[in-house]
Formats: sequence, structure tokens, C-alpha cells
Amino acid sequence: MHKNLRTFIEQLRNENDIVEIDVPVDPHLELAEIHRRVISEEGPALLFTNVKGSAFPVVTNLFGTSRRVDLAFGPRPETLMRQAVDMVHKLMPPTPKAIWGERQLLMELLKVGLKSVPASQAPVLEMQQPQPDLTQLPVITSWQEDGGPFVTLPLVYTEHPETGQHNLGMYRMQVFDANTTGMHWQIHKGGGFHHFAAEEKNQALPVRVHLGGPPALIASAIAPAPEFLPELLLASLIIGEKLPVVRPADGGYPYIAEAEFVLSGHVPPHVRRLEGPFGDHYGYYSLAHDFPVFNVDSVHHRKDAIYPATVVGKPRQEDYYMGEFLQRLLSPAFPMVMPGVKALWTYAETGFHSLAAAVVRESYSREALANAFRILGEGQLTLTKFLMLTDRPVSLENFPELMETILERFDPACDLFIFSNTSMDTLDYTGRRLNHGSKAVMIGTGETKRNLPGEFHGPDMHGVKQAAVYCRGALVLETDAFVDAPDLAEHLLAHHREELKSWPMIFLVDDISAASGQSAFLWTIFTRFDPAHDIYAQAEWSRHHARYQFPIIVDARMKPGYPDELEVDPAIKQLVDKRWKEYFRS
Repeated sequence: MHKNLRTFIEQLRNENDIVEIDVPVDPHLELAEIHRRVISEEGPALLFTNVKGSAFPVVTNLFGTSRRVDLAFGPRPETLMRQAVDMVHKLMPPTPKAIWGERQLLMELLKVGLKSVPASQAPVLEMQQPQPDLTQLPVITSWQEDGGPFVTLPLVYTEHPETGQHNLGMYRMQVFDANTTGMHWQIHKGGGFHHFAAEEKNQALPVRVHLGGPPALIASAIAPAPEFLPELLLASLIIGEKLPVVRPADGGYPYIAEAEFVLSGHVPPHVRRLEGPFGDHYGYYSLAHDFPVFNVDSVHHRKDAIYPATVVGKPRQEDYYMGEFLQRLLSPAFPMVMPGVKALWTYAETGFHSLAAAVVRESYSREALANAFRILGEGQLTLTKFLMLTDRPVSLENFPELMETILERFDPACDLFIFSNTSMDTLDYTGRRLNHGSKAVMIGTGETKRNLPGEFHGPDMHGVKQAAVYCRGALVLETDAFVDAPDLAEHLLAHHREELKSWPMIFLVDDISAASGQSAFLWTIFTRFDPAHDIYAQAEWSRHHARYQFPIIVDARMKPGYPDELEVDPAIKQLVDKRWKEYFRS
């Protein structure tokens, strides 16, 4: 597939799926609002060629539709991944006949890897800034309460200081000044593990940050890949050939030859600086916290470099479409490391980490729980907040189908597990403390245990304004705000449990529109509750296990201390309204 950003942009031009905006656009808020409006309509990619304060054009919304993701990567990577996983089983044991039968696929896999090229053949090294000056780059600011501009698509390359194993990740980088940025290494990310190991030795960690290059690099940097699959090799697999890199004479990290920019530097040990706040992919502002600092020693770029960017915010954004592709791509690999897991899905509408679901094997009683522990111990899945499991063959992408399947089989006395005092995604504040929270596992396996209600006919309840059915068995109640009725869930259980127990799950929300569809439901519910704080049910304790009874009430209202929901600055809205026809005049 595409060897660099240029060939992909050219394909989008040929497909009439990119629009060039040549009037002056401010990278502070204005550019992001244009992007948000276009992506909400599943519109084209955008190339801004006249960005205020910078000589470099900006391209955004490259992956803002399923079609463009397909154009970027094609069907080959998914097919090759499935064939490679099948081959592992066919070659056990690796007999000559079996190897010969897989010769064509083995030849394809021999193309996966890195190839060294001289610096003269690396476009990214064509130009070097005399002194590092990040202010010359068109780094965008997306939301009015953001702590400043930040690099939104950085490909951050590090190596473990002892093993040399590499990581390519994507971490928020707030630009502090000409040669310093933040490095938002979250607790579950490979770069953060490498920095921790370097700090243990009181050493600075070298870092190389690429911008642009093959779209496969962006995909591999954000992929929830199994630990055994190095990101650069995954990128090579997606591209379909070896990835060209320059190996420096001093033995330092490689340069990815076809990137647009590369920032080289180091993150010193035991240095932190306040970073944030920032609007993020959960749809809220993440608050300001101390994070490591990246010192930039050099900046190289192509002669005619294009700065790639994206905008984060409420779903659906580009990460939604990339997430769909990556989960399809990697799904065949997960059963290799988790043999009892037949299918796995995380939900972009919830910020990915808030909710995951799996179809698992249950060949003996409670094997599903063993598979739950296996999932919660694997890579980025360790930060899953709510995990739903079934052994039925359902389409996990169709959440109402999944939920009904589980609720028909779910026994609250033995199929709901809540684990307090666990880690939580850095960007999820429902746990009331940074990086801390809880988890829940919900299981629905075997034969159907009940018929689910599909209509609600009362009763009238104090504090409840409206009721709506999201799917069979799941009731949504719009209620008084949490600050006015913090004990409402307990009140409903105390006064209406018998009348409500035919509903396995009840969700308290601030706005009944949460029941209007899958995206609204998942975003509203799973980004606004922490299992240990916000799940309510009557329960009996038996041998240290809570045997819950229906209904299970989830309080998904906004709570004091939660970050603000992302809303567009009225002045920016008015500006973009006024200039809209000017942007798209040709």
C-alpha cells in the first residue's frame, strides 16, 4: 500500500475525496472547528495550504470515513493476518509438506521487516532547522480551554534501555516553547514503560518523534497490538514491503525515511511539568497534571513537508474509523495469546478503554470468568473498565444485540463481579482519582433464563422525569441532577425495587437522548460511571461474594468533580459560520 503520506493524498485527489482550503486559517481553534463540521458530515479530507504563522500546510481528516480507511490500507493486511494465524496452526509440526503448502504466504511474510537506506535516499532528512523551533510548525489548538497547542499525530519511537525492544506509540505532546514539549506517557503505554526503566537507572531516554510517513505507521502506533508484535513490523505488514529506515552512524535510533518531519531529543529522568488541560477522545477535558518533558535537540523535515493533524473530541472522530480497522486487523491474533477468546471488541464510542466485550469459550462451568481474567491481563486491555462476556455467537459491534443476549442469560447472583482499587485509564476521571478506579465483569452464557421486557408502563417515581427503553431489558431514566438527588439510586431501590425488578439493568442519566441510539448510549453511559462508585443493587454476601438482585442500577449522571463536556467556543462557531462559503469557494 502507500509508502508515504504523499501517495495517499494523491489517491484521495484522484477519488475527489480531499478538499484544498487556500484561504488563511488560524491553527488556534478555527482549523479544528472546520474539521469537526466536515467529519460530522462524513465529508472529505482537508488540506489547509495557508495556515497562519507557518510555512507548512496541514492535512486533516485523512481517516474520517470507513471508505478512506479502506483506501489507505486495502483488504490485503486483514487477509494476510488471517492467513498468517492459520499458518501457525498448519505448521505445527512444521513438516516439509506443510511448509511447501504455505510457500506463497511465507514469501509474503519475508517482505515484512526493515531495510536500511542511505541518508541521501531519506526525504525526511532533506532539511534541518538551524536551531530547533517548534513554533514554526502549524501545531493546532482544538478547544478553547486547552492548555496550549499540542502535536496530535506524533509517532513516538523509543527503545527499552536494557532489552532494546522498540515501541512506536502516539502520545499527546503539548508544545511549551521552541524546543520543549510535554510527553503524555500514560501508565499502560510502551513508551512510559521505557521511560520508567530509564529513570530506574537515572538516565535520560532518547526519543525520536516522526510526523507523517506511511499511513500504516499511524495505524501501528495506536494499535492495541499483542506484546509480541513490534509496531514497526506491523507497519511493514500493512504496507506489504520492508519499511525503509536510515541507521545513524552513531548507532542511535533509526530515522523512518518517508516521514514528513522528525524531532530528535531526549526525556530526562525525574523531570515533570504541568501539562493540560486538554479536550480528549472521551469527549471531556482531561485535567492538568505533571508529566515528563521532551527536550528537542534537532528537527528535520522534507523540503515541502506537510504537517498531519487530527482533532480529538466526542465520538465520532477519526479514531473511531481507525479503531474499527485495527480491531478487524488484529482480531485473528488475539486467540493466539488468549485461546479461549473467540472474538473481542472495544467500543470507540466510550473511548475504547471504558468498555470491551468478547465472545468466549465456556467448555466447563465458569470458564468465561477465567477468560475475563485473561483479557484483563493483556496489554492495553488491562485498563478495561467494564467487560461483557457471552459464549453466544453475536456481532459484538451491534451493542443492543450483545446486551440483550447477555441480559437474557445473566444471573446477578453469580455473574457480576466488581473489583475495587484497580488502575484506570489516565483520561478517565470517573474513578475520582488520577489512574485509579475499579472494574466490572458481566457474564451472560448458556441457555436463556428469562424473557426481557420491551416496554415500560410505570410506576411514577420521585426524581424521575422521563423513561425510555434502550433495548429489551435496559431501561433509561432521565432524572434530577446528581447534585440535587445524589441518593436517587438508593431511593429507587428502597421504594420501587419490586416494581422494577423485571428490568435487569436501569441507567440514570441527565438527558433521555442517551437512549436514542448506540453512539449516544455508549458515550453517555460508559464515560460517566465508575463501577465501585456508581453501580447499585440489593445484595447478599456469601463467602466474600456479593450475590446481587435485580434491578442493577447504574448512575451515569454527571458528578461533581467530573471534567467539563467539550463545547465549541461561541466566538469560533460564529467565525466559522461567517467564513464557511469562503473556505469552500472553489
